[in-house]
Amino acid sequence: MSRTLFVTTALPYANGSFHIGHIMEYIQADIWVRTMRMAGHTVHFVGADDAHGAPIMLKAEAEGITPQALVQRYANERPQYLNGFHIQFDHWHSTDSPENVELSQSIYKALKAQGLISTRQIEQFYDPVKGMFLPDRYIKGECPKCHAPDQYGDSCESCGAVYAPTDLIKPYSTLTKATPVLKSSEHYFFNLSDPRCVAFLQEWTTGTNTRGQKRLQNEILAKTREWLGSGEADSEANLADWDISRDAPYFGIEIPDAPGKYFYVWLDAPIGYLASLKAYCAKQGLDYDALVAPDSTTEQVHFIGKDIVYFHALFWPATLKFSGRKVPDQLHVHGFITVSGEKMSKSRGTGISPLRYLELGMNAEWMRYYIAAKLNARVEDLDFNPDDFIARVNSDLVGKYVNIASRAANFISKYFEGQLGYVGDTVGLTNDIAEVVASVQADLEAREYGRAVRTAMAYADRLNQAFDTAQPWVLAKGIAQATPEQKAQLQDICSRALAGFKALSVMLSPILPVLTARVAQELFADADHYQWADATQLPSKINAFKHLMQRVEPQMLEDLFEPPVVEAPKPGGEAIADTIDFKDFAKIDLRIARIVECTEVDGSDKLLRLMLDVGEGRNRQIFSGIKAAYKPEDLVGKLTVVVANLAPRKMRFGVSEGMVLAASHADENTNPGIYILEPVSGAEPGMRIS
Repeated sequence: MSRTLFVTTALPYANGSFHIGHIMEYIQADIWVRTMRMAGHTVHFVGADDAHGAPIMLKAEAEGITPQALVQRYANERPQYLNGFHIQFDHWHSTDSPENVELSQSIYKALKAQGLISTRQIEQFYDPVKGMFLPDRYIKGECPKCHAPDQYGDSCESCGAVYAPTDLIKPYSTLTKATPVLKSSEHYFFNLSDPRCVAFLQEWTTGTNTRGQKRLQNEILAKTREWLGSGEADSEANLADWDISRDAPYFGIEIPDAPGKYFYVWLDAPIGYLASLKAYCAKQGLDYDALVAPDSTTEQVHFIGKDIVYFHALFWPATLKFSGRKVPDQLHVHGFITVSGEKMSKSRGTGISPLRYLELGMNAEWMRYYIAAKLNARVEDLDFNPDDFIARVNSDLVGKYVNIASRAANFISKYFEGQLGYVGDTVGLTNDIAEVVASVQADLEAREYGRAVRTAMAYADRLNQAFDTAQPWVLAKGIAQATPEQKAQLQDICSRALAGFKALSVMLSPILPVLTARVAQELFADADHYQWADATQLPSKINAFKHLMQRVEPQMLEDLFEPPVVEAPKPGGEAIADTIDFKDFAKIDLRIARIVECTEVDGSDKLLRLMLDVGEGRNRQIFSGIKAAYKPEDLVGKLTVVVANLAPRKMRFGVSEGMVLAASHADENTNPGIYILEPVSGAEPGMRIS
């Protein structure tokens, strides 16, 4: 039976560029959406920029621009990321839109009419230096539960505890480092502790959707028990009313009956899902009200990270329920992405830039496949390991999948003018294909992507083994003297391999949409893209085989993680960069360093490993891309300049704790070479450059 689905991903906060965590989530959702569409289901896949809140306001203020201009800057970047990784949303919107203003205010009024909005005076942290109430994320201190230091004012990244900023031990303002003071202000609350909300959330979190599927994964259901209790008579819910207001100055949506008060960004951000759908429906002529009505058969599915479960498993369904709208059918929650076992963090130097990945010319479908191969339906972190990445892509996609077509197609083109032919009954062949495809489709629909990939690759192994066992090259060698039966046998061997390859292409279509579209159009002259039913339609002819995919080269991964060499502009070289003010320059801590040791890095054509004395009483390890210009022994003992406060970066060869400054010409043909900065004699390690 055909289904209609409304699918979203978490809204990216519009005060920075997309990171690899965004791309992982979007790829996961995109694969699922494509899987469902291949089965004939209707999917409305929408996203939006999360465009409100104090961080955007403060960043725009620091840059001397409007919040809208800041949001637009990052919105302008979006297509290169989404298009680059073949992620196809039907519509992309913004929470700073007329639709979101109207919906947020109408939902608030509906909740108020239900008696679920209250006001009270609260004491809130106020920065006496900045002169404003501090948002939770601009207050840090010691976690009141586990005592981890430097935790944000709303939740602990270490133990997952949720608390009020005033619960923090030794709080401080991240804006000015000042100790905040308490000031009283009237705030608006969504009464989540109301017995009606508690009863509804007990049912919603533990229940199933209209298809009999659990709305929440087991790990997330267990987490909600901490907030809701077990539901037994002697079990009490631990739900606090939700503070949904913020005081001016604030970039957001005004509360309609409260001058100077704005909705907290987490109220209007998820409503942005509905605003985006509403704008899309208006553009497509669809009935928005019918899609979100409480009794609608449209399935509402959200893909989110495990760090925002509290908002999506409690606040969001209660907001929808008591404002008279359809509640979510499922949350698909995933873990974080790590690099070689370490938490993904730009500030710690363990981030992967998706834009750099694309700029290096790395195939986006390598990343889509690798992510799919490591994802499952549980809430587990996904680890990106460079060596594993190379091995999986080269072995699975090139060595197994593409290899089938490249071997079999050449025989068909050379000896049979592209015509396929099968000897005997093909029922067994189509039944075998149908069984494998059904398994893969079911696993993809259940978000067991890794298991689906393993099943597909096991089938590829079977195809390659059958091809090797049949040894068609032996038959081809004597083709001139071959009998009609022998020629038919050769044609059958290759045709069955290509039928299996086509079936594999169907299975991999949600993961590799561009590559498999090429297979459909260029090799089999089929439709633009595959449906699941196409897998058992045996091909009857092919066009000449064209190269489909190159291998990953280790140098690509080295370049992806390698820190760039800082290049000093020269006359006739590149243009001077945009002007910065002194406070921006002052953030960079440049120090004199002595090169104590320098060695080559095994497996790298560009890097040298330097041990430097920066006057700290220890030596620092820094990897620098200057191997082409210097022999290691020539650098030992020299003074140089390093960026001492650059976040450490995890590389394949170890951790790099800074950056050695070097100069080079923008046009290497004009003036090739790299030159490290060498202070004059008399300078000592540890001296600061200003």
